[in-house]
Amino acid sequence: MITVIDLEIGNIASVCGALKHLGVPHKVSRDKDDIGQADKLILPGVGSFAEASGRLKASALTGVIRKSVLERKVPILGICLGMQLFATHGEEGGASDGLDLIRGKISYHRSGAMGLKLPHIGWNEVTYNDFRIFDSIENGSCFYFVHSYEMIPDEEVKVAYSDYGVRFVAAIQKSNIVGVQFHPEKSQKPGLKLLNNFCSGVM
Repeated sequence: MITVIDLEIGNIASVCGALKHLGVPHKVSRDKDDIGQADKLILPGVGSFAEASGRLKASALTGVIRKSVLERKVPILGICLGMQLFATHGEEGGASDGLDLIRGKISYHRSGAMGLKLPHIGWNEVTYNDFRIFDSIENGSCFYFVHSYEMIPDEEVKVAYSDYGVRFVAAIQKSNIVGVQFHPEKSQKPGLKLLNNFCSGVM
């Protein structure tokens, strides 16, 4: 069973709508037992890194997620803010800790210093090399983004890129941990294919 982790921030309904469209059995939960026993996890999110970090701590989910992902090797997909929470720490809303699943930080998008409008909203091409979560998706396909911050990894991991004034991390993978900065549930056929790949074990 896939468990969608509910931090009560953001795009739970749209993610679940996409999973339902794909015919994927799932449950939405913030219960530690559900998360600890899940076969796969999806961590969606929209909003402030600091707020989400606080919710993880308040619900005592940080340890449960880390144990599932790092010890049990449960596959996890982070979406938008969910991907950002994989980092060691983030700067949005004040310095705060992430799940530290991927060493790195979340910083204000460098395009802001170039005078480009933030948040970055809209469709952008994503390019990748040897990245199985994108199987059967044409390289350079467009996905839908809404974000003002970006992940800066501090270890060697698999990365897909997009460009908004500067090249930035659009997707990232470390073993059973996959994150996407864009919203696959809002990205039409390429996004649904990516979600289906994850749910069917292609990653």
